Amino acid sequence: MTDNDVAGLQRRLAEFAAARDWQPYHTPKNLAAALSVEAAELLEIFQWSTPEQAERVMEDPEAAHRVADEVADVLAYLLQFCEVLGVDPLAALAAKIDRNEVRFPARRRGGGRGQEGTEGDASGDRHSSE
Repeated sequence: MTDNDVAGLQRRLAEFAAARDWQPYHTPKNLAAALSVEAAELLEIFQWSTPEQAERVMEDPEAAHRVADEVADVLAYLLQFCEVLGVDPLAALAAKIDRNEVRFPARRRGGGRGQEGTEGDASGDRHSSE
């Protein structure tokens, strides 16, 4: 394993926190709250942006740096949260994708919808993470 795989990054984050005696503060509640705050900081970058401006955010070096920093913060807290609770984030994501593939069947070619996504049924338009 390298330091840039999930386990290596989790180890580095744990070592960083341990060297500063931060483990008592890394409870599931505190880590979930910190994750939420960092996700909000990522969202703040896009607040008041048009969809077109949001798509071009990485063209501005300063904005791109802010996005990368906030993504890193979100991922760091998510990995620490998973470590504390014993959740394998990659296995959890794979299982979620499997469930969503069954729950939200792919639309047929030509724009037709499967049984669940009939006209007037908003369930076919939900985001895949629900």
